Amino acid sequence: MLTTLAVANYRSLRDLVIPLGRLTLVTGANGSGKTSLYRALRLLAETAQGRLIATLAQEGGFTSTLWAGPETISRTMRQGRVPIQGGPRSKPISLALGFAGDAYGYAIDLGMPSPENPFPLDPVIKGEAMWTGERLSRSSLFAERRNALVRLRMSDSGVWREAMDALSPFDSMVTHCADPADGFELLSMRERMRDWRFYDALRTDPDAPARRPGIHTYTPVLASDGADLAAALATIRAIGDARTLDETIEAAFPGSRLLDDPAGLRLRQHGLLRPLGPTELSDGTLRFLLLVAALLSPRPPELMVLNEPEASLHPSLMPPLAHLLKTAARQTQIVLVSHSAALIAALRETGCCEEVRLEKSFGETAAPDCESPAWTWPKR
Repeated sequence: MLTTLAVANYRSLRDLVIPLGRLTLVTGANGSGKTSLYRALRLLAETAQGRLIATLAQEGGFTSTLWAGPETISRTMRQGRVPIQGGPRSKPISLALGFAGDAYGYAIDLGMPSPENPFPLDPVIKGEAMWTGERLSRSSLFAERRNALVRLRMSDSGVWREAMDALSPFDSMVTHCADPADGFELLSMRERMRDWRFYDALRTDPDAPARRPGIHTYTPVLASDGADLAAALATIRAIGDARTLDETIEAAFPGSRLLDDPAGLRLRQHGLLRPLGPTELSDGTLRFLLLVAALLSPRPPELMVLNEPEASLHPSLMPPLAHLLKTAARQTQIVLVSHSAALIAALRETGCCEEVRLEKSFGETAAPDCESPAWTWPKR
């Protein structure tokens, strides 16, 4: 389980280190930095897929994603005695992302490209580190990258060896230096990061992928756009927790049940003479079914991140959704970003979530109610 998320100089997250629990609820007003935190987690996952640099370019390039304020905000600036202004930098320009958990920790440090770089929107990777346990230290470090040089510590002898001395500044050691022998821990962490799941684009409009006809086939993981909803629900019933599936549908829509129809999704609702297909379901009903398929996956990931899943849902669906999240958190760690007062209240009643409330001051996102875990960034 991840216990710490650290972000430095990414959008409004100038220096944020927060704790993560089994089910972490991220709240805050609009513009407080919730989406930036979600994107930071997604960028870490993109590192394991080899897409980090391209994703940052798609966000507008390295400079547009950097913290736009001064390197430090002094007390006199906060008191209004002097204007907000920059000054001589004491550290190099950097955007850093990292996490730590029970087993491993990882951090990556991105910097400005050189003037002759033909791709000015792309940052370069200045440093990376991977270590065992929650704290980075000389003894826990087992993989290190500084500029183009990557060193791995051999698991049997503890001796360091050079794995690569000319790694491209656009490539991560996570994707290019994982070795089944000397770099087994690096390989293991890469595969675990690749298994993280993100759901923030579960569309319910008339042209949504989930409304298209779908056949029942083995589908233990719901697609990120929900296109295989019918197959995912059928797979839960066949090899997953069918009882919880039925109980969740009953709690959300009393008197309703999903039908085993090989032709696709069919929901029998109380009072109707025939079941409804995906094109006939309301936006809220369809979205709830999408969340059910994601959270009751027969192949739960180590980490699932949901961004504002309550969209289109009636307040009456928040208690069943909170119970579903609590149930799913027994098998997978969940980070939930939400500003729904009804869902937040329902989750608080379950007593199973750790809440991280974000607020913004002087353009900077902070978590004032959280005690920041100890964190050390790797050296360049």
